[in-house]
Amino acid sequence: MARVSQEHLDARRRQILDGAARCFARNGFHATSMQDVLKEVNLSAGAVYRYFSGKDELIAAIVTEVLGGVREAFEEAARHTPPPMPDVLVGLVMTQVLGLGGPGKHGLTWDGEASFPRLMVQVWTETLRDGELSALLREGFGSVRDAWVKVVEGYQEAGVMRADIPAEHVARTLIAAAQGFAAQQALFGTAPAEVLQDGLRALMSVRAPG
Repeated sequence: MARVSQEHLDARRRQILDGAARCFARNGFHATSMQDVLKEVNLSAGAVYRYFSGKDELIAAIVTEVLGGVREAFEEAARHTPPPMPDVLVGLVMTQVLGLGGPGKHGLTWDGEASFPRLMVQVWTETLRDGELSALLREGFGSVRDAWVKVVEGYQEAGVMRADIPAEHVARTLIAAAQGFAAQQALFGTAPAEVLQDGLRALMSVRAPG
């Protein structure tokens, strides 16, 4: 019997995650059944359950992967001195990692530019009733926040940002801007990442009178 390669196993897992993400983004978690996922990925139940025990495990895997991709992007930026300016950095992350211009850097492919924002809002809602997912999201947010704090500290050390404001406060504000923009995409329609970049650039240019 031929041995299945790791490359094949990884590709099959990728296929299942991508299909599940598209289903969840279109119909929501509760309206999507495992049968819907099986149909989307055109695989048997045995093939899918070999990788994931059910919907909850699929959701957790998708959330973990996306948050990991976001964290990696900011950690990479923190290695530069100074890091890219906030408007540039947030735009890059929204485009390359979150999939607002095509497939995300983390690997998930989305069925249209609005898919990730819709999925993100659904995850937030689900965390209100699912303690395990809430803990997972909290841990992921903590890692993203820590990566952003390193970026902000890089700005401060390079002298391009005032150092008397706690880096965590700035990090939380920038994360909120990215999350809010993604939520607007889900609720009011898509817009290019340049819209957020332009807004941040304008805010960065504000100076006190006199």
